[in-house]
Amino acid sequence: MASSKQQQQQQAAGGWTQRQNKQFECALAVYDKETPERWQNVSRYMGGAKSPDEVRRHFDHLLHDVARIESSAGTRLIPFLRYNHLDLDATTRPIYRYLKFQ
Repeated sequence: MASSKQQQQQQAAGGWTQRQNKQFECALAVYDKETPERWQNVSRYMGGAKSPDEVRRHFDHLLHDVARIESSAGTRLIPFLRYNHLDLDATTRPIYRYLKFQ
């Protein structure tokens, strides 16, 4: 967890604190894309810590990141741990299966 000083430095540099990101996520759940004056409402929900324009840019950046992650997801293998439920003694080793995201 970042210290208060680290959060202040991050915010001074135009960054977002962990708390602001959480407030942003909650606000997006409350104010969907059909909400009039969405970015003003999200900014107000966050206590005015970020302007409506900053909130909108942060959302655009988030969409860009999600699109980049989704576009590369098909090329990466993610390990999922599978346990043998029939024999759970100390000598049983976990079996790894790799699932490919589509």
